[in-house]
Amino acid sequence: MIRNLLFSLFSFCLIASCKDTLESNTNIVKADKLYEEGVSLLEKNDVKAYLKLQEAISYYNKESDFSNISKSLIVQANAQKNRGDFLGAESTLVEALKMMSENDESLYSLYDTMATLKLNQKQYSQAIEWYDKALSVKIESGQKRLSILNNKSVAEYKLGKYKLALDILQKLDLSKLSDLKLKNRIKENIEYTKWLDNNNYEAQATIENILKLKLENNDLWGANSSYAHLAEINKKSNPEKSLYYAKKMLDIAQINKSPEDRLEALEKIIYVDKPTNTNSHFITYKNLSDSIQNSRSDYTTKFAFIKYENTKVKAEKAEKENQLLWLSLVLALLTAIFIVVVILYKKRQKRLQQEKEIEVKNTQLKISKKVHDVVANGIYQVMTKIENQEDFDRDKALDELEFVYEKSRDISYDKTAEEKEFSKVISELIASFTNDIVKTFTAGNSPGIWEPISSTVKEEIYQMLRELMVNMKKHSQATHVAVKFEKINNRVEIQYKDNGIGISGDLVYKNGLRNTASRIEAINGTITFDTKIEKGLKVNLSFPAS
Repeated sequence: MIRNLLFSLFSFCLIASCKDTLESNTNIVKADKLYEEGVSLLEKNDVKAYLKLQEAISYYNKESDFSNISKSLIVQANAQKNRGDFLGAESTLVEALKMMSENDESLYSLYDTMATLKLNQKQYSQAIEWYDKALSVKIESGQKRLSILNNKSVAEYKLGKYKLALDILQKLDLSKLSDLKLKNRIKENIEYTKWLDNNNYEAQATIENILKLKLENNDLWGANSSYAHLAEINKKSNPEKSLYYAKKMLDIAQINKSPEDRLEALEKIIYVDKPTNTNSHFITYKNLSDSIQNSRSDYTTKFAFIKYENTKVKAEKAEKENQLLWLSLVLALLTAIFIVVVILYKKRQKRLQQEKEIEVKNTQLKISKKVHDVVANGIYQVMTKIENQEDFDRDKALDELEFVYEKSRDISYDKTAEEKEFSKVISELIASFTNDIVKTFTAGNSPGIWEPISSTVKEEIYQMLRELMVNMKKHSQATHVAVKFEKINNRVEIQYKDNGIGISGDLVYKNGLRNTASRIEAINGTITFDTKIEKGLKVNLSFPAS
Protein backbone atom coordinates (compact mmCIF):
# COMPACT_ATOMS: atom_id res chain seq x y z
CA MET A 1 0.00 0.00 0.00
CA ILE A 2 2.83 2.38 0.90
CA ARG A 3 4.57 1.44 -2.36
CA ASN A 4 1.42 2.32 -4.33
CA LEU A 5 1.11 5.59 -2.49
CA LEU A 6 4.72 6.51 -3.23
CA PHE A 7 4.29 5.53 -6.89
CA SER A 8 1.17 7.68 -7.18
CA LEU A 9 2.96 10.60 -5.56
CA PHE A 10 5.94 10.18 -7.90
CA SER A 11 3.63 9.98 -10.92
CA PHE A 12 1.82 13.10 -9.84
CA CYS A 13 5.10 15.04 -9.44
CA LEU A 14 6.34 13.79 -12.79
CA ILE A 15 3.14 14.82 -14.58
CA ALA A 16 3.18 18.22 -12.84
CA SER A 17 6.84 18.72 -13.78
CA CYS A 18 6.16 17.83 -17.44
CA LYS A 19 3.16 20.12 -17.48
CA ASP A 20 5.27 23.02 -16.12
CA THR A 21 8.01 22.38 -18.67
CA LEU A 22 5.51 22.27 -21.51
CA GLU A 23 3.84 25.46 -20.34
CA SER A 24 7.25 27.16 -20.00
CA ASN A 25 8.21 26.19 -23.55
CA THR A 26 4.85 27.43 -24.82
CA ASN A 27 5.36 30.80 -23.09
CA ILE A 28 8.80 31.26 -24.66
CA VAL A 29 7.53 30.35 -28.14
CA LYS A 30 4.61 32.80 -27.83
CA ALA A 31 6.88 35.53 -26.47
CA ASP A 32 9.48 35.10 -29.22
CA LYS A 33 6.79 35.25 -31.91
CA LEU A 34 5.28 38.42 -30.43
CA TYR A 35 8.75 39.97 -30.15
CA GLU A 36 9.50 39.34 -33.84
CA GLU A 37 6.11 40.79 -34.81
CA GLY A 38 6.84 43.87 -32.70
CA VAL A 39 10.25 44.41 -34.32
CA SER A 40 8.70 44.03 -37.78
CA LEU A 41 6.00 46.59 -36.98
CA LEU A 42 8.61 49.00 -35.57
CA GLU A 43 10.52 48.88 -38.87
CA LYS A 44 7.27 49.98 -40.55
CA ASN A 45 6.89 52.73 -37.92
CA ASP A 46 3.61 51.13 -36.80
CA VAL A 47 2.54 52.14 -33.30
CA LYS A 48 1.09 48.63 -32.75
CA ALA A 49 4.69 47.48 -32.23
CA TYR A 50 4.49 48.73 -28.65
CA LEU A 51 1.43 46.56 -27.91
CA LYS A 52 3.01 43.41 -29.40
CA LEU A 53 6.15 43.93 -27.32
CA GLN A 54 4.12 44.50 -24.17
CA GLU A 55 2.38 41.19 -24.76
CA ALA A 56 5.77 39.51 -25.34
CA ILE A 57 7.01 40.98 -22.04
CA SER A 58 4.03 39.48 -20.21
CA TYR A 59 5.06 35.97 -21.38
CA TYR A 60 8.76 36.55 -20.67
CA ASN A 61 7.77 37.70 -17.18
CA LYS A 62 6.16 34.32 -16.48
CA GLU A 63 9.56 32.69 -17.03
CA SER A 64 11.56 35.50 -15.34
CA ASP A 65 13.49 35.85 -18.61
CA PHE A 66 15.06 39.20 -17.76
CA SER A 67 17.40 39.24 -20.75
CA ASN A 68 14.53 39.07 -23.23
CA ILE A 69 12.40 41.42 -21.12
CA SER A 70 15.11 44.10 -21.26
CA LYS A 71 15.60 43.50 -25.00
CA SER A 72 11.86 43.98 -25.56
CA LEU A 73 11.82 47.13 -23.43
CA ILE A 74 14.60 48.65 -25.57
CA VAL A 75 12.53 48.10 -28.72
CA GLN A 76 9.51 49.54 -26.91
CA ALA A 77 11.54 52.65 -26.07
CA ASN A 78 12.37 53.08 -29.77
CA ALA A 79 8.65 52.88 -30.59
CA GLN A 80 8.00 55.63 -28.03
CA LYS A 81 10.92 57.71 -29.35
CA ASN A 82 9.58 57.53 -32.91
CA ARG A 83 6.29 59.02 -31.71
CA GLY A 84 7.85 61.82 -29.66
CA ASP A 85 7.22 60.28 -26.22
CA PHE A 86 10.79 61.03 -25.12
CA LEU A 87 10.23 61.00 -21.35
CA GLY A 88 8.24 57.77 -21.58
CA ALA A 89 11.03 56.21 -23.65
CA GLU A 90 13.64 57.22 -21.07
CA SER A 91 11.54 55.66 -18.31
CA THR A 92 11.28 52.43 -20.31
CA LEU A 93 15.05 52.31 -20.83
CA VAL A 94 15.69 52.83 -17.11
CA GLU A 95 13.33 49.93 -16.43
CA ALA A 96 15.33 47.78 -18.87
CA LEU A 97 18.68 48.83 -17.39
CA LYS A 98 17.67 47.56 -13.97
CA MET A 99 17.34 44.04 -15.42
CA MET A 100 20.61 43.96 -17.38
CA SER A 101 24.04 42.71 -16.39
CA GLU A 102 27.35 44.28 -17.42
CA ASN A 103 27.84 41.58 -20.04
CA ASP A 104 24.38 41.86 -21.60
CA GLU A 105 24.72 41.94 -25.39
CA SER A 106 21.91 44.50 -25.69
CA LEU A 107 23.60 47.02 -23.38
CA TYR A 108 25.15 49.07 -26.18
CA SER A 109 21.73 49.29 -27.88
CA LEU A 110 20.21 50.71 -24.69
CA TYR A 111 22.98 53.30 -24.33
CA ASP A 112 22.71 54.25 -28.02
CA THR A 113 18.93 54.68 -27.78
CA MET A 114 19.24 56.80 -24.63
CA ALA A 115 21.88 58.97 -26.33
CA THR A 116 19.61 59.52 -29.33
CA LEU A 117 16.77 60.53 -27.01
CA LYS A 118 19.03 63.14 -25.40
CA LEU A 119 20.12 64.32 -28.86
CA ASN A 120 16.48 64.75 -29.94
CA GLN A 121 15.83 66.81 -26.82
CA LYS A 122 18.88 69.02 -27.52
CA GLN A 123 20.63 67.78 -24.37
CA TYR A 124 23.88 67.41 -26.27
CA SER A 125 26.32 67.02 -23.37
CA GLN A 126 24.25 64.18 -21.91
CA ALA A 127 23.94 62.61 -25.36
CA ILE A 128 27.75 62.50 -25.63
CA GLU A 129 28.01 60.80 -22.23
CA TRP A 130 25.60 58.05 -23.32
CA TYR A 131 27.34 57.62 -26.69
CA ASP A 132 30.62 57.16 -24.80
CA LYS A 133 28.95 54.48 -22.66
CA ALA A 134 27.76 52.72 -25.81
CA LEU A 135 31.27 52.85 -27.26
CA SER A 136 32.72 51.40 -24.05
CA VAL A 137 30.71 48.21 -24.63
CA LYS A 138 32.09 45.54 -26.95
CA ILE A 139 30.25 45.88 -30.28
CA GLU A 140 30.76 43.11 -32.79
CA SER A 141 29.37 45.13 -35.71
CA GLY A 142 31.84 47.74 -36.96
CA GLN A 143 28.97 49.40 -38.85
CA LYS A 144 27.04 50.04 -35.63
CA ARG A 145 30.16 51.49 -34.03
CA LEU A 146 30.62 53.88 -36.97
CA SER A 147 26.99 54.95 -36.66
CA ILE A 148 27.40 55.72 -32.95
CA LEU A 149 30.59 57.73 -33.59
CA ASN A 150 28.87 59.66 -36.37
CA ASN A 151 25.97 60.54 -34.06
CA LYS A 152 28.41 61.56 -31.32
CA SER A 153 30.09 63.97 -33.77
CA VAL A 154 26.69 65.55 -34.42
CA ALA A 155 26.25 66.19 -30.68
CA GLU A 156 29.76 67.72 -30.56
CA TYR A 157 29.17 70.15 -33.42
CA LYS A 158 25.77 71.08 -31.98
CA LEU A 159 27.78 72.26 -28.96
CA GLY A 160 30.02 74.29 -31.27
CA LYS A 161 32.97 71.89 -30.87
CA TYR A 162 33.60 71.70 -34.60
CA LYS A 163 37.24 70.62 -34.51
CA LEU A 164 36.49 67.86 -32.03
CA ALA A 165 33.59 66.67 -34.21
CA LEU A 166 35.85 66.70 -37.28
CA ASP A 167 38.53 64.75 -35.42
CA ILE A 168 35.98 62.01 -34.70
CA LEU A 169 34.66 61.88 -38.27
CA GLN A 170 38.01 61.98 -40.07
CA LYS A 171 39.33 59.03 -38.07
CA LEU A 172 36.52 56.77 -39.28
CA ASP A 173 37.58 54.05 -41.72
CA LEU A 174 34.89 53.92 -44.42
CA SER A 175 36.76 51.58 -46.78
CA LYS A 176 34.95 48.44 -45.57
CA LEU A 177 31.60 50.09 -44.85
CA SER A 178 28.90 48.37 -46.92
CA ASP A 179 26.00 50.56 -45.80
CA LEU A 180 25.90 53.25 -48.51
CA LYS A 181 23.38 55.37 -46.61
CA LEU A 182 25.62 55.55 -43.53
CA LYS A 183 28.71 56.19 -45.67
CA ASN A 184 27.00 59.15 -47.42
CA ARG A 185 25.77 60.47 -44.08
CA ILE A 186 29.28 60.44 -42.60
CA LYS A 187 30.84 62.05 -45.69
CA GLU A 188 28.23 64.80 -45.66
CA ASN A 189 28.70 65.43 -41.94
CA ILE A 190 32.43 65.91 -42.56
CA GLU A 191 31.72 68.56 -45.23
CA TYR A 192 29.03 70.31 -43.18
CA THR A 193 31.19 70.37 -40.03
CA LYS A 194 34.07 71.88 -42.01
CA TRP A 195 31.71 74.59 -43.19
CA LEU A 196 30.48 75.21 -39.64
CA ASP A 197 34.09 75.60 -38.53
CA ASN A 198 34.85 77.95 -41.43
CA ASN A 199 31.95 79.49 -43.37
CA ASN A 200 34.31 80.25 -46.26
CA TYR A 201 34.88 76.54 -46.84
CA GLU A 202 33.33 75.37 -50.15
CA ALA A 203 31.11 72.50 -49.02
CA GLN A 204 28.11 73.03 -51.25
CA ALA A 205 29.29 71.21 -54.40
CA THR A 206 30.32 68.08 -52.49
CA ILE A 207 27.06 67.99 -50.51
CA GLU A 208 25.08 68.40 -53.73
CA ASN A 209 26.90 65.39 -55.20
CA ILE A 210 26.16 63.36 -52.07
CA LEU A 211 22.52 64.47 -52.31
CA LYS A 212 22.40 63.16 -55.88
CA LEU A 213 23.67 59.76 -54.69
CA LYS A 214 21.06 59.69 -51.93
CA LEU A 215 18.22 60.40 -54.36
CA GLU A 216 19.51 57.74 -56.77
CA ASN A 217 19.40 55.22 -53.91
CA ASN A 218 15.98 56.41 -52.75
CA ASP A 219 17.45 57.54 -49.42
CA LEU A 220 14.76 60.16 -48.73
CA TRP A 221 15.64 60.57 -45.04
CA GLY A 222 19.24 61.25 -46.03
CA ALA A 223 18.05 63.69 -48.72
CA ASN A 224 16.06 65.55 -46.09
CA SER A 225 19.28 66.10 -44.10
CA SER A 226 21.15 67.28 -47.22
CA TYR A 227 18.49 69.85 -48.10
CA ALA A 228 18.61 71.11 -44.49
CA HIS A 229 22.40 71.53 -44.67
CA LEU A 230 22.30 73.25 -48.08
CA ALA A 231 19.57 75.64 -46.90
CA GLU A 232 21.69 76.53 -43.87
CA ILE A 233 24.87 77.04 -45.92
CA ASN A 234 23.11 79.50 -48.27
CA LYS A 235 20.98 81.24 -45.65
CA LYS A 236 23.07 84.41 -45.49
CA SER A 237 25.06 84.33 -48.71
CA ASN A 238 22.25 83.36 -51.11
CA PRO A 239 18.75 83.57 -49.54
CA GLU A 240 17.00 82.63 -52.80
CA LYS A 241 18.93 79.37 -53.08
CA SER A 242 18.42 78.75 -49.37
CA LEU A 243 14.66 79.17 -49.92
CA TYR A 244 14.80 76.67 -52.80
CA TYR A 245 16.48 74.02 -50.66
CA ALA A 246 14.20 74.72 -47.69
CA LYS A 247 11.16 74.12 -49.90
CA LYS A 248 12.71 70.91 -51.24
CA MET A 249 13.25 69.83 -47.64
CA LEU A 250 9.57 70.54 -46.94
CA ASP A 251 8.54 68.36 -49.91
CA ILE A 252 10.73 65.46 -48.76
CA ALA A 253 9.51 65.79 -45.17
CA GLN A 254 5.93 65.46 -46.40
CA ILE A 255 6.85 62.32 -48.37
CA ASN A 256 8.60 60.91 -45.28
CA LYS A 257 5.55 61.82 -43.17
CA SER A 258 7.83 63.59 -40.71
CA PRO A 259 6.05 66.55 -39.08
CA GLU A 260 9.18 67.47 -37.10
CA ASP A 261 11.19 67.88 -40.30
CA ARG A 262 8.34 69.85 -41.88
CA LEU A 263 8.48 72.18 -38.88
CA GLU A 264 12.25 72.65 -39.32
CA ALA A 265 11.79 73.30 -43.04
CA LEU A 266 9.15 75.95 -42.32
CA GLU A 267 11.54 77.66 -39.89
CA LYS A 268 14.14 77.88 -42.65
CA ILE A 269 11.55 79.15 -45.16
CA ILE A 270 10.30 81.86 -42.80
CA TYR A 271 13.88 83.06 -42.28
CA VAL A 272 14.66 83.65 -45.99
CA ASP A 273 11.29 84.13 -47.73
CA LYS A 274 9.74 87.49 -48.56
CA PRO A 275 8.22 89.34 -45.59
CA THR A 276 4.86 89.35 -47.38
CA ASN A 277 4.74 85.55 -47.07
CA THR A 278 5.80 85.42 -43.43
CA ASN A 279 2.30 85.58 -41.98
CA SER A 280 0.93 82.64 -44.00
CA HIS A 281 4.06 80.58 -43.26
CA PHE A 282 3.75 81.38 -39.56
CA ILE A 283 0.11 80.26 -39.46
CA THR A 284 1.08 76.96 -41.09
CA TYR A 285 3.98 76.62 -38.66
CA LYS A 286 1.78 77.34 -35.63
CA ASN A 287 -0.90 74.84 -36.70
CA LEU A 288 1.69 72.15 -37.39
CA SER A 289 3.47 72.78 -34.07
CA ASP A 290 0.17 72.47 -32.17
CA SER A 291 -0.64 69.28 -34.09
CA ILE A 292 2.72 67.74 -33.19
CA GLN A 293 2.28 68.54 -29.51
CA ASN A 294 -1.23 67.09 -29.49
CA SER A 295 -0.05 63.96 -31.31
CA ARG A 296 2.82 63.44 -28.86
CA SER A 297 0.47 63.86 -25.95
CA ASP A 298 -1.98 61.34 -27.44
CA TYR A 299 0.72 58.72 -28.00
CA THR A 300 2.12 59.25 -24.51
CA THR A 301 -1.36 58.51 -23.16
CA LYS A 302 -1.77 55.46 -25.42
CA PHE A 303 1.56 53.94 -24.40
CA ALA A 304 0.85 54.54 -20.72
CA PHE A 305 -2.61 52.98 -21.08
CA ILE A 306 -1.22 49.86 -22.80
CA LYS A 307 1.33 49.38 -20.03
CA TYR A 308 -1.31 50.10 -17.40
CA GLU A 309 -3.74 47.56 -18.85
CA ASN A 310 -1.05 44.89 -19.00
CA THR A 311 0.04 45.60 -15.45
CA LYS A 312 -3.58 45.61 -14.33
CA VAL A 313 -4.23 42.12 -15.75
CA LYS A 314 -1.14 40.71 -14.03
CA ALA A 315 -2.06 42.41 -10.78
CA GLU A 316 -5.60 41.00 -10.84
CA LYS A 317 -4.27 37.49 -11.42
CA ALA A 318 -1.79 37.80 -8.59
CA GLU A 319 -4.48 39.19 -6.36
CA LYS A 320 -6.71 36.16 -6.93
CA GLU A 321 -3.84 33.77 -6.18
CA ASN A 322 -2.88 35.54 -2.96
CA GLN A 323 -6.22 36.98 -1.90
CA LEU A 324 -6.31 35.61 1.64
CA LEU A 325 -2.71 36.52 2.37
CA TRP A 326 -3.13 40.06 1.12
CA LEU A 327 -6.40 40.48 3.00
CA SER A 328 -4.72 39.60 6.29
CA LEU A 329 -1.81 41.91 5.53
CA VAL A 330 -4.09 44.80 4.57
CA LEU A 331 -6.17 44.40 7.73
CA ALA A 332 -3.01 44.43 9.86
CA LEU A 333 -1.70 47.49 8.08
CA LEU A 334 -5.02 49.32 8.38
CA THR A 335 -5.10 48.61 12.10
CA ALA A 336 -1.55 49.93 12.53
CA ILE A 337 -2.27 53.00 10.39
CA PHE A 338 -5.44 53.73 12.34
CA ILE A 339 -3.55 53.68 15.64
CA VAL A 340 -0.82 55.95 14.27
CA VAL A 341 -3.37 58.37 12.80
CA VAL A 342 -5.22 58.67 16.11
CA ILE A 343 -1.97 59.42 17.97
CA LEU A 344 -0.65 61.97 15.48
CA TYR A 345 -3.94 63.57 14.44
CA LYS A 346 -3.85 66.61 16.69
CA LYS A 347 -0.17 67.37 15.99
CA ARG A 348 -0.75 67.05 12.29
CA GLN A 349 -3.79 69.36 12.34
CA LYS A 350 -1.81 72.03 14.15
CA ARG A 351 1.10 71.77 11.70
CA LEU A 352 -1.21 71.93 8.69
CA GLN A 353 -2.87 75.06 10.05
CA GLN A 354 0.50 76.77 10.44
CA GLU A 355 1.58 75.72 6.95
CA LYS A 356 -1.68 77.00 5.50
CA GLU A 357 -1.18 80.44 7.06
CA ILE A 358 2.37 80.64 5.68
CA GLU A 359 1.18 79.48 2.27
CA VAL A 360 -1.51 82.18 2.14
CA LYS A 361 1.07 84.88 2.90
CA ASN A 362 3.52 83.54 0.32
CA THR A 363 0.77 83.32 -2.30
CA GLN A 364 -0.22 86.93 -1.71
CA LEU A 365 3.38 88.10 -2.14
CA LYS A 366 3.87 85.92 -5.22
CA ILE A 367 0.70 87.17 -6.91
CA SER A 368 1.56 90.79 -6.14
CA LYS A 369 5.00 90.37 -7.68
CA LYS A 370 3.63 88.59 -10.75
CA VAL A 371 1.05 91.31 -11.37
CA HIS A 372 3.86 93.85 -11.53
CA ASP A 373 6.11 91.63 -13.67
CA VAL A 374 3.56 90.32 -16.13
CA VAL A 375 0.89 92.99 -16.45
CA ALA A 376 2.61 96.34 -15.86
CA ASN A 377 5.90 95.63 -17.58
CA GLY A 378 4.23 93.56 -20.28
CA ILE A 379 1.87 96.35 -21.28
CA TYR A 380 4.70 98.88 -21.21
CA GLN A 381 6.76 96.68 -23.53
CA VAL A 382 3.84 96.52 -25.99
CA MET A 383 3.51 100.31 -25.82
CA THR A 384 7.23 100.64 -26.53
CA LYS A 385 6.97 98.39 -29.60
CA ILE A 386 4.04 100.39 -30.94
CA GLU A 387 5.96 103.63 -30.43
CA ASN A 388 9.29 102.41 -31.82
CA GLN A 389 8.28 100.27 -34.81
CA GLU A 390 6.46 101.97 -37.67
CA ASP A 391 5.37 98.67 -39.23
CA PHE A 392 3.94 97.28 -35.97
CA ASP A 393 0.34 96.76 -37.15
CA ARG A 394 -2.88 96.68 -35.19
CA ASP A 395 -3.38 92.90 -35.36
CA LYS A 396 0.07 92.25 -33.98
CA ALA A 397 -0.55 94.74 -31.18
CA LEU A 398 -3.77 92.93 -30.33
CA ASP A 399 -1.92 89.61 -30.32
CA GLU A 400 0.68 91.04 -27.92
CA LEU A 401 -2.00 92.42 -25.61
CA GLU A 402 -3.89 89.13 -25.76
CA PHE A 403 -0.69 87.36 -24.67
CA VAL A 404 -0.38 89.72 -21.68
CA TYR A 405 -4.03 89.04 -20.91
CA GLU A 406 -3.51 85.28 -21.01
CA LYS A 407 -0.44 85.57 -18.76
CA SER A 408 -2.32 87.72 -16.26
CA ARG A 409 -5.27 85.34 -16.27
CA ASP A 410 -2.95 82.42 -15.60
CA ILE A 411 -1.54 84.08 -12.47
CA SER A 412 -4.48 82.88 -10.41
CA TYR A 413 -3.83 79.34 -11.51
CA ASP A 414 -0.04 79.58 -11.04
CA LYS A 415 0.31 78.31 -14.61
CA THR A 416 3.77 78.25 -16.14
CA ALA A 417 3.92 78.80 -19.91
CA GLU A 418 6.19 76.68 -22.04
CA GLU A 419 9.36 78.59 -22.82
CA LYS A 420 11.08 78.80 -26.12
CA GLU A 421 14.85 78.96 -26.12
CA PHE A 422 15.77 81.50 -23.47
CA SER A 423 18.60 83.15 -25.43
CA LYS A 424 16.04 84.07 -28.13
CA VAL A 425 13.63 85.42 -25.51
CA ILE A 426 16.35 87.71 -24.14
CA SER A 427 17.48 88.87 -27.60
CA GLU A 428 13.88 89.67 -28.59
CA LEU A 429 13.33 91.57 -25.34
CA ILE A 430 16.37 93.83 -25.85
CA ALA A 431 15.71 94.25 -29.57
CA SER A 432 12.12 95.39 -28.88
CA PHE A 433 13.50 98.71 -27.52
CA THR A 434 15.25 99.54 -30.81
CA ASN A 435 13.89 102.50 -32.76
CA ASP A 436 15.12 105.35 -34.98
CA ILE A 437 16.84 106.95 -31.99
CA VAL A 438 17.85 104.07 -29.75
CA LYS A 439 20.07 101.24 -31.03
CA THR A 440 20.43 98.09 -28.95
CA PHE A 441 23.19 95.48 -29.10
CA THR A 442 23.76 92.08 -27.49
CA ALA A 443 26.92 89.98 -27.25
CA GLY A 444 27.62 86.49 -25.94
CA ASN A 445 23.94 85.58 -25.56
CA SER A 446 24.42 81.94 -26.58
CA PRO A 447 22.04 79.07 -25.67
CA GLY A 448 24.86 77.31 -23.83
CA ILE A 449 25.01 79.98 -21.13
CA TRP A 450 21.40 79.32 -20.12
CA GLU A 451 21.34 75.50 -20.24
CA PRO A 452 22.15 74.90 -16.54
CA ILE A 453 20.03 77.83 -15.31
CA SER A 454 16.72 76.97 -13.61
CA SER A 455 13.43 78.39 -14.90
CA THR A 456 12.99 80.40 -11.68
CA VAL A 457 16.34 82.15 -12.10
CA LYS A 458 15.64 82.73 -15.82
CA GLU A 459 12.38 84.45 -14.95
CA GLU A 460 14.14 86.74 -12.47
CA ILE A 461 16.88 87.61 -15.01
CA TYR A 462 14.26 88.37 -17.67
CA GLN A 463 12.42 90.73 -15.33
CA MET A 464 15.65 92.46 -14.25
CA LEU A 465 16.73 93.10 -17.83
CA ARG A 466 13.28 94.34 -18.73
CA GLU A 467 13.31 96.74 -15.78
CA LEU A 468 16.74 98.04 -16.86
CA MET A 469 15.49 98.59 -20.42
CA VAL A 470 12.27 100.23 -19.25
CA ASN A 471 14.30 102.51 -16.96
CA MET A 472 16.56 103.37 -19.92
CA LYS A 473 13.56 104.24 -22.09
CA LYS A 474 11.93 106.41 -19.42
CA HIS A 475 14.92 108.27 -17.98
CA SER A 476 18.27 107.86 -19.71
CA GLN A 477 17.89 109.67 -23.09
CA ALA A 478 20.38 107.07 -24.40
CA THR A 479 20.98 106.39 -28.09
CA HIS A 480 23.09 103.25 -27.69
CA VAL A 481 22.49 100.35 -25.31
CA ALA A 482 24.72 97.28 -25.12
CA VAL A 483 24.19 94.13 -23.05
CA LYS A 484 27.03 91.59 -22.81
CA PHE A 485 26.75 88.03 -21.45
CA GLU A 486 29.67 85.91 -20.20
CA LYS A 487 30.17 82.74 -18.19
CA ILE A 488 33.23 82.98 -15.92
CA ASN A 489 34.20 80.47 -13.20
CA ASN A 490 30.71 78.95 -13.03
CA ARG A 491 29.07 82.38 -12.77
CA VAL A 492 27.06 84.24 -15.36
CA GLU A 493 28.17 87.85 -15.77
CA ILE A 494 25.82 90.36 -17.44
CA GLN A 495 27.03 93.87 -18.26
CA TYR A 496 24.49 96.56 -19.17
CA LYS A 497 25.82 99.84 -20.56
CA ASP A 498 24.21 102.89 -22.17
CA ASN A 499 25.36 106.35 -23.27
CA GLY A 500 22.54 108.27 -21.66
CA ILE A 501 22.61 111.06 -19.10
CA GLY A 502 23.33 108.61 -16.31
CA ILE A 503 22.06 108.76 -12.75
CA SER A 504 23.76 109.60 -9.49
CA GLY A 505 24.41 106.96 -6.89
CA ASP A 506 21.79 108.51 -4.61
CA LEU A 507 19.10 108.11 -7.24
CA VAL A 508 19.83 104.55 -8.32
CA TYR A 509 17.13 103.00 -6.15
CA LYS A 510 14.66 105.82 -6.90
CA ASN A 511 14.55 105.15 -10.63
CA GLY A 512 12.45 102.01 -10.73
CA LEU A 513 15.47 99.76 -10.07
CA ARG A 514 14.70 98.75 -6.50
CA ASN A 515 13.06 95.53 -7.74
CA THR A 516 16.23 94.72 -9.70
CA ALA A 517 18.35 94.82 -6.56
CA SER A 518 15.92 92.66 -4.59
CA ARG A 519 15.66 90.16 -7.42
CA ILE A 520 19.41 89.65 -7.73
CA GLU A 521 19.63 89.02 -3.98
CA ALA A 522 16.88 86.38 -4.29
CA ILE A 523 19.04 84.33 -6.66
CA ASN A 524 22.24 84.74 -4.59
CA GLY A 525 23.69 87.21 -7.08
CA THR A 526 25.21 90.68 -6.94
CA ILE A 527 24.51 93.95 -8.72
CA THR A 528 26.88 96.91 -9.15
CA PHE A 529 25.90 100.35 -10.48
CA ASP A 530 28.85 102.20 -11.99
CA THR A 531 27.71 105.86 -12.08
CA LYS A 532 31.22 107.32 -12.29
CA ILE A 533 31.86 106.54 -15.95
CA GLU A 534 32.37 109.50 -18.31
CA LYS A 535 28.91 109.24 -19.81
CA GLY A 536 25.86 107.06 -19.28
CA LEU A 537 25.20 104.19 -16.92
CA LYS A 538 26.95 100.84 -16.44
CA VAL A 539 25.35 98.01 -14.45
CA ASN A 540 27.02 94.66 -13.70
CA LEU A 541 24.92 91.63 -12.74
CA SER A 542 26.49 88.40 -11.50
CA PHE A 543 24.88 85.17 -10.30
CA PRO A 544 25.76 81.44 -9.97
CA ALA A 545 25.44 79.34 -13.13
CA SER A 546 24.06 76.38 -11.23
